[in-house]
Amino acid sequence: MVNNQQFFYISPELYLEGERVSPIKHEYRRGQVYAMVGAKKPHIVLASNLTKILGNHLENSPCLVLNSDIKVRLEEANCYYYPDIAVVCDEREINNTDDFILYPVLIIEVLSKSTEAFDRGDKFIDYQTCPTLKEYILIHQNQQKIECYRRDELGIWTEQIYSKGDNLEFKSVNYCGKIEDIYRILHLLKIHESL
Repeated sequence: MVNNQQFFYISPELYLEGERVSPIKHEYRRGQVYAMVGAKKPHIVLASNLTKILGNHLENSPCLVLNSDIKVRLEEANCYYYPDIAVVCDEREINNTDDFILYPVLIIEVLSKSTEAFDRGDKFIDYQTCPTLKEYILIHQNQQKIECYRRDELGIWTEQIYSKGDNLEFKSVNYCGKIEDIYRILHLLKIHESL
């Protein structure tokens, strides 16, 4: 995210109005608006692989896999974020046409050098205010490593790290698979080694 150096408060309503006509995406955090920077090929490949894998897995379910064009509204944190992937299974999401979602069960972010600290820090803290969120996943680009943060029934978050050779699990959507499937194209093209 790129911050405007001069701070002035923007209401959520004004943000949404501007976002609907803007040629570029912006995230919103407590009255400040941040321009989104473009993603590199490895980032896009990883997000595409995950969207396809999860879409196929959830094809006959009531869930939707949404890409980075949808915003997540975090009401308690007063934020709108564009995750790389979000999965919703709530009927209230399936039956509306808003340009944001409120009830994700799974959020996935592909890490990059410019966003990693924010994704694992303040953004994760903000995401934890979403009562329906069960898992927050961080995908590394330069190595086969996936960090999975899960919320249990008591609301406690635990971390599980998957690396090369592991079978991974996204419990929120009952998915199990090989980590290599997510990194497949990067593995073959070796484009992640140049990062």
